[in-house]
Amino acid sequence: DVGIAKASLYKHFPSKEDLAAAAMVSVMRRAQAFLDKLPPEAAPMDNLRAVVAWTLGLKLAGEMPSLPSQNSSLRAALIANKDCMDGLIKVSDKLGGWIKAAQAQGSLNPGLPAIAVLYTLYARACDPVLEFLKMSALHRDEEIVDLVMSTCFEGLSARPG
Repeated sequence: DVGIAKASLYKHFPSKEDLAAAAMVSVMRRAQAFLDKLPPEAAPMDNLRAVVAWTLGLKLAGEMPSLPSQNSSLRAALIANKDCMDGLIKVSDKLGGWIKAAQAQGSLNPGLPAIAVLYTLYARACDPVLEFLKMSALHRDEEIVDLVMSTCFEGLSARPG
């Protein structure tokens, strides 16, 4: 995809893990730039929804790397990468602030630990439901985003009326 041979790519990165860490740093920087563009006066829940929708769009476009398994060398490389971890902390802090504010306003369930909500939102970035719905060819990408957003933020319970 970058237009160079695989061997040339490895002249720039000593391992697959280092290449993946560089890709994740790039994603974190894009996320920070996106977060910084959101209106500070917007409701915290609106900003959280915007972030999740943006992330889902990236995933559907093939621009969001999948998260590594729990016990992988890739995970260890990402954790060891200072730029990656710094970016993750900055993004997590901003999202965490919005989560706590939305809970205080009653927009999000205050009985859930904020960290559980944060991890749930991060999990949407690697949600296989997106690919399954896309492979079914029953919905456009925008509809898929709306469906996953609804299950994430409104849940699966039937609503009256």
